[in-house]
This record gives sequence, C-alpha cells and structure tokens, in this order.
Amino acid sequence: MNRVKINKLDNLDFRSNEAYKTLRTNIQFCGKDVKIIAVTSCTPNEGKTSVTFNLARSLAELGKKVLFIDADLRKSVVVGRYKVGGEIRGLTHFLAGQEPFQNVLYETNVNRLHMVFAGPVPPNPAELLSNRYFRKILPSLKEAYDYVIIDTPPLGSVIDSAIIAKECDGVAMVIESDRISYKFAQKVLEQLYKSNCRILGVILNKVNMHDKGYYSKYYGKYYGKYYGTYGEDRLEDEE
Repeated sequence: MNRVKINKLDNLDFRSNEAYKTLRTNIQFCGKDVKIIAVTSCTPNEGKTSVTFNLARSLAELGKKVLFIDADLRKSVVVGRYKVGGEIRGLTHFLAGQEPFQNVLYETNVNRLHMVFAGPVPPNPAELLSNRYFRKILPSLKEAYDYVIIDTPPLGSVIDSAIIAKECDGVAMVIESDRISYKFAQKVLEQLYKSNCRILGVILNKVNMHDKGYYSKYYGKYYGKYYGTYGEDRLEDEE
C-alpha cells in the first residue's frame, strides 16, 4: 500500500479532545450497521473538514480500522491543510477509471488510519460520484474497515453530498453556531431526506462559550462541552 506522512496534525486541547471522544461514542451508538458515514455542512467554512478528519482520527485512536475519504472534489483542502507530502493520486483518478483503487489508497502515520485524497478538480464531479465505480467499491470497503468516514462538499452549495449520502449508511451535518439560520438548515436537511439516507444528527460547531446570556448558558451546558468552543478553545475548523 502507498504511504504518506501527515505533517500537520491538529493539537487538540482537553475540551476539544473530549468533544471528539463524545462524538465518536455517539457514532458508535448509532449501531454496528452504520459503518459508512458521510459528513456535510450547509455552507463552506463551518469547520466540516476538520470535524470529519478529527472524527476519523479519534476512531482510529480508539483502535478502529478507519478509512477517511476526501470526496470534496470541487474544493478540497485536505492535502494543503495537513501538509501531506509526496505525489498524490486521488479519488478523481479512480472514478475516472485512470487508476485502480489500491493505487489511490494511502496508509498514514496515524495508526490504523488510511486515506483517499480527492485528486485534481474534475470538470464533472457530480457525474463522477454518480458512476458505478464509487457505488461498487463501497461494499468491499465496508468489509475491510470498521468505519469509512467521507468528507463531502457543503450541501447548501452543490448536490454532491446527497449523491454520496445515498450510498452511505448514515450522514451527519456540521452546523456553525450563530451563523446558519434554522430555515436554511431545514432546507438543506430536506435535500438529505430525498437521498433516503439515515440522518444521524447535527454537530454544532464553533460554539462561543464567552458570550453572556441565556443562549451561551444553554449551549455551553448542552453543546459546548461536547463539540468544542470558539476563540482560543475552539475546534480549529476552517472549511
């Protein structure tokens, strides 16, 4: 298997680390049949990619064999953000029939964590994700790994996530606190419902623990301790 080194791993503070432990526990309680999980968001810059990667990393640290797939074929940030070195062949190459899957599968320096990177931006990402290559590889991956965590584009921008979710066991949505309106979130969720994929829940991200008042008190108690905080203690999430 190909091997790459992830040169920049997030240094999570205690609160953030505990948040991901809680998140992975919640994922496990979804059932043993939920193994292929897509993660999306409403808009860019809500922290989806960091949440998705750190969830995969946390599951691997628990002893699970995990595959992280970067399926954001339009605007991937994984290689640049985590300073992945070396020449990368990605998901685009596989979906276009240019490479067998084993050539785009990479072992990393995080124990039990394997990765498939997005590859070059194609002219037809939705069509590639809809083709038979993606659909047919997932059952074998489900047999080979304890969890397959798929980072997908924001569903409020493009339809790719719904296409991917249709082939998954479940989907979770990252929402940035105090940024996304209830109506917009509901509209995005409607797109997920149409995919007939099980919606596992919402991950509220970037909760400001320093604001005063009822909103801060409520979310600080019920969400902040699970999903991180804003400012110095926030999950370092940029799309």
